Amino acid sequence: MTLHQVSVDYGRTRVLHGVDLAVSPGELIALLGPSGSGKTTVIRTVAGFIVPSEGVIRLHGSDLDGRAVYKRQIGMVFQSYALFPHMSVRDNIAFPLRIQRKSANHTRARVDELIDLVQLNGHADKRPSGLSGGQQQRVALARALAMDPELLLLDEPLSNLDANLRKQVGEEIRRLQLQTGTTTIMVTHDRQEAFGMADRIAVLQGGRIEQLDTPSAIYRRPSSLFMATFAGDGNLFPVTQANSTGGHTVVETSVGAFESIMQIEDPRTVLVRPEDVQIVERFAGIESRVRSTFYYGATLEVELEIGESTVHATTAGTRADQISAGDVVGIRVAPQDVILLPGEPS
Repeated sequence: MTLHQVSVDYGRTRVLHGVDLAVSPGELIALLGPSGSGKTTVIRTVAGFIVPSEGVIRLHGSDLDGRAVYKRQIGMVFQSYALFPHMSVRDNIAFPLRIQRKSANHTRARVDELIDLVQLNGHADKRPSGLSGGQQQRVALARALAMDPELLLLDEPLSNLDANLRKQVGEEIRRLQLQTGTTTIMVTHDRQEAFGMADRIAVLQGGRIEQLDTPSAIYRRPSSLFMATFAGDGNLFPVTQANSTGGHTVVETSVGAFESIMQIEDPRTVLVRPEDVQIVERFAGIESRVRSTFYYGATLEVELEIGESTVHATTAGTRADQISAGDVVGIRVAPQDVILLPGEPS
């Protein structure tokens, strides 16, 4: 599935600006971004609910322009699930097959197969009101897969679930997607969902794709200052001086000097993720004072001060009894963990 220079206008307002995206067979791509970034507009345009103002959308090489929604061989799970409340689980899943006038034998066999796939055996005759949120989500997913679609679209599939269920159901969706090999585009505003489920992530901002890459590259190699802060927590230090030598770059900042294996033209900002800040003995790193600590069981978050600057570190929770407010310690960051960026922090 490919989008080439797809733009969408609402009246005189352009909400998508020349979006290019290629999704490989069997791949799950997450569209991630803040509210109003254009991610939902992208999948609604792919589904056929919105007509693009410019550009071309192709599925297996065929232009989708002018093709009706029901003829696109695309399955979609809506944010609200959109289950029919008066129908049983079995009838909800069978609905698209009956619309397409599939035989009764084919429909029965396919529905049984999907009920087994989404592990809803024993719930086939229940109505949606008798199911948990996670079970309703699985019914919606099974219905979207009923026609064996060439592409599956998931619009905020976990947003209606409580925090305790999101991780579990997200893992179930990913398991099913891998098991069926269905090419999938998922919309989410939650970066942890995107990181945990996707093969690649397209981050949108202002109707444009800021970066398209693997989850680890989005986090470890952000393409811009916006990406650095959007992808996760981080310490940002303005660069006052930079020197490259021997394949490494040494940068001076307000908290001290850092060495990086990265080499970019005119680095303006250093990014260090909190988990990459090593807390060591006072004289083994940049001297700093512990301002406060926050214990979360598996991890200990430490707020440090160096002069007028604040540094955030995340270390193992087992060190909770070893690090206390007021301690003078050292901090150190390995060269591979010092990320250089071209923009200046605000």
